[in-house]
Amino acid sequence: MLTLEKKTLHVPLFDMILCLSNAIDLVSPAVVDHHKHVAYMASALSMELRLTEEEQTRLMMAGALHDVGALSLRERLDTLAFEVKCPHEHALAGYLLLKAFEPFSEIASVVRYHHVPWRAEQGSEFMGNPVPIGSHLLHLADRVDILIDRHREVLGQVDGICQIIESESGIMFMPELVRAFMRLAKKESFWLDTVFPSVNQILAKKARGAAIELDLEGLLSLAKLFSQIIDFRSRFTAVHSSGVAAGAEALAHFCGFSVEQCRMMRIAGYLHDIGKLAVPAEILESPKKLGDNDFRMIKPHSFYTCRILETIGTLEVINQWASLHHERLEGGGYPFHYRDSELSLGSRIMSVADVFTAITEDRPYRKGMTKGEAMQILQQMGETSKLDPNIVWILKRHFDEINSLQTSAQALASREYEEFSSELRRFAEG
Repeated sequence: MLTLEKKTLHVPLFDMILCLSNAIDLVSPAVVDHHKHVAYMASALSMELRLTEEEQTRLMMAGALHDVGALSLRERLDTLAFEVKCPHEHALAGYLLLKAFEPFSEIASVVRYHHVPWRAEQGSEFMGNPVPIGSHLLHLADRVDILIDRHREVLGQVDGICQIIESESGIMFMPELVRAFMRLAKKESFWLDTVFPSVNQILAKKARGAAIELDLEGLLSLAKLFSQIIDFRSRFTAVHSSGVAAGAEALAHFCGFSVEQCRMMRIAGYLHDIGKLAVPAEILESPKKLGDNDFRMIKPHSFYTCRILETIGTLEVINQWASLHHERLEGGGYPFHYRDSELSLGSRIMSVADVFTAITEDRPYRKGMTKGEAMQILQQMGETSKLDPNIVWILKRHFDEINSLQTSAQALASREYEEFSSELRRFAEG
């Protein structure tokens, strides 16, 4: 079993942000790298304005996260129009998701107002609240990226883009920021970097000077935020990752894992479905049992989880536990068809926790199973070598305690989801 000293796991915060950006890219080819391009432009604009390194880093992170509140494919695609219809709802959703994570507390306010137009200084406030200049900078960077046609050579587009942006000075955009952009636009390197295929490398280099590293507890808090971005797209998945995380952590404890390993298992539970961002919310909310076509849309999600998390070397073990939750001991799982000898104890624990959570929670087309029904299914899966029978036995032996921990975690997630949804409803109703 893995030995881990207390809080020896450290992960760069910006690397995790890029992980989330990569996951968001799975929604549609139309949104690929949009967050990263906006992050680069926001950084370049803030440098042109000679803001502090801290402010530059904060605005780069805000750019990389600015549309996390666009929770459906329709919302993602809507943000790609130059004049977005109803833009503030997804900005509010992003704010509500980000504000609970302390390193994102200031970024959250920038994201909240990133679609507020300037309108001859009226945009210095929105609904009675002051709008940070960073929000206006992000708005400009966001709209410039929308104007770039990725299928055409970029330098030939510069004059046309500049004309549109300058025509909106004082209307859509803050004049001071437009002037900074016009200075920046004269540099070919700005445009070439913006469309450079390895934009990740450029951003990583910019982030290096003000790197923030997360320890185990910081990573746990961020992983919970990621799980909300994943799960809050549908009321039917709103508590799933919280249940898996709590169940996996409890099972790991009863399997003899250390305190630190149990925390890592909870992190893996929060992240195990990050690849599901590629799945349309309409499928998650389907009132019928999934057909073959729908299942084919969902099936790659654990593969995507693996590929997204493997970009961070220090998450190797967490990735293994998280992404192999649909593998089966007899080799009939997916996507890699690993067999028992290739599956670690942590991966086996996650598989049991995921199945246990899935069959005991309500879905659109069925009610969650009772204790007896759930244990019958789990034991059958253990007897046929789909799940590890020893872990199923541990779950049965400690069922009430594990179920209580899982239920409590899901009740908390449900309250958080209702608060999130209520805020969005109140805003929509005016």
